[in-house]
Amino acid sequence: MTYDFDPNFIELVAAHLIDGARVFDGEKLPVFRPSDGFETAPIPIANEEIVDRAVTSAHRAFTTGEWRNASPLDRAAVLHRWAALIDENRERIARIEAASTTRPVADLINRDLVRASGALRFFAEWADKIEGKIIAGNNSATSMVRPEPYGVIAGIAPFNFPAINAIWKSAPALAVGNSVVLKPSELTPYSALVFAELALEAGLPKGVLNVMQGAGPSGSHLVRHPLVRKITFTGSSATGARVMADAAATGTKPVTLELGGKSPQLVLKDVTDMDAVATNVANGFLANSGQVCTAGTRLIVPSSKSEDLLERVMKIAAGRKAAPTWKSDCTLPPIISEKQAKRIDDMLAQTLADGAEIICGGGRDASMNSGAYYQPTILRNVPETSTGFRDEFFGPILSVYEYEDEADGIAMTNHPSYALAASVYTDDFNKAMRLPSQIEAGTVWVNAHGRQPDYATPQGGFNGSGFGKEMGRSGLESFLRFKNVWLHHG
Repeated sequence: MTYDFDPNFIELVAAHLIDGARVFDGEKLPVFRPSDGFETAPIPIANEEIVDRAVTSAHRAFTTGEWRNASPLDRAAVLHRWAALIDENRERIARIEAASTTRPVADLINRDLVRASGALRFFAEWADKIEGKIIAGNNSATSMVRPEPYGVIAGIAPFNFPAINAIWKSAPALAVGNSVVLKPSELTPYSALVFAELALEAGLPKGVLNVMQGAGPSGSHLVRHPLVRKITFTGSSATGARVMADAAATGTKPVTLELGGKSPQLVLKDVTDMDAVATNVANGFLANSGQVCTAGTRLIVPSSKSEDLLERVMKIAAGRKAAPTWKSDCTLPPIISEKQAKRIDDMLAQTLADGAEIICGGGRDASMNSGAYYQPTILRNVPETSTGFRDEFFGPILSVYEYEDEADGIAMTNHPSYALAASVYTDDFNKAMRLPSQIEAGTVWVNAHGRQPDYATPQGGFNGSGFGKEMGRSGLESFLRFKNVWLHHG
C-alpha cells in the first residue's frame, strides 16, 4: 500500500497553545525538513514571559480543579475520546509528522500513531484504579496514604519520535489529574499543537494541556519556573544533567529522565538461527537510522560467529532504502539535521583516528541529492578510549566486539556510563533466565531488540542513562505524590 504525498501541500502550523488558544508571539526560529533541508514554518520562541503565561495557565487550571476534581471515570472518558480523534485523524497527523521529522509516513500510520492512541487508552483505563492505603496502627488513630497529583508537570520531548513522546509525557500525568506544559523539540514542533487541539476537542478543559515552542533556553525557563512541580525529560545525557541543574535552581523538584544509551547486543555461542539474530541486530541499530535511545549499537559476538553474522547483517543493511519520509518505500530515513549529521561525521573521523576500522559504510549517502542521509556503517576495533565507544553517535553506526570466552562477552555488555537497554541472543533457556541479572541496563531483551507495542511495561535506564520510569503502572505513579493523613478518633 502506498501512502506517498507531496509535502509542499501540507499545512504546518507553528504556534504555542496557551489556555486553549494559539499564540504566535515570540522571536521566530527557522525549522528545516530533514528529508530535503527545505525551510518550513518558523516557530515562535517562548521567552520567560510566554513560559510564565503557559505555566500560569496550567497552574490556574489545576487550582480551579475542573480537571483535577473530575471523577476518574470522567477523565478516562475524555482520554478515550482523545484517542479516538487521533485514530480518526491518523493520516492527517502522519503527513504532518512525515513532512517535518525523520519518521516515515508508513511507520507513522501503522506504528507510531497506533501506539500513541493505544497509550492514551491504556492510561485512561488506569484513571479509576489508583488506590490509597490504610496503615495498621492503634485503636485511637487511623493512618491513611492518599495519592495526589503534583500540579503542573513540565514535559520536554525529543525529536526522534515526536508523536509517541508527546503522548507518553502527557497521558499518564493527565490521567491522574495533573496539568501539563509540553515542550516539543524545536526540530519537530508541529504535531504537539495538533495533539493538544484534539485534546480540547475531546473535552479537556482549557489550560490543562498547554504547548510552548522553543529551543534550549525556553526549556530552561520552563524547568526553572517556580510553579512547575515535576519534570519529565527525554534526550541526551548532557542535556539531562542541565535539566537537573535547572530543576534545583528554584528548589527541589522531582525529575524523570530517559537519556542516552550505547546498548549492547550480546550473541552467545549456542545460537543456531543466525538469520533471526541478524534481522534483530540490523533492526537494532538501523531503526530510525539509529536515532533511537535504545539503539543496539554495540554488537558483542563470538569470534567463531562474527564473519557469518556480519555478512548477514550487511546484506540486510544493503537492502534499506534511503528516501524522503513522505515516500512509502523509505526504510532508511534522514538524520534529523545537518548539524547532527556533521556531529556524526566528526565523531566517526575521530574514532577512526583513534584506531577503529570500517567494515562497511562510513559516510553520507551519496545517492541522495539533499537531506542528511547516512550510510549504514559497521566498525571494528573501536578502542575503549575513543569517542566512538564513550558517546552516542545517534546514527546508523554499529561497533563490533569479538570474544572467545563467554564471561568476557558478558563483561563487555556493561558500559562505564550508559545503562539504558541491552539484548541477549541464546538458545539456552537457563542462560536466558540467568544473564539479565548480570547486565546493567534498565531493559534487557532476550532474542529480540527494541520496544514492543506494549504499554504495561515500565521503561527507563540506570546510571548515565537516567532514572525513573515511563509507561506501565510505575510510569503512572511517577506523576503522583503520596500524602500521609492521620485521623485521631480515640
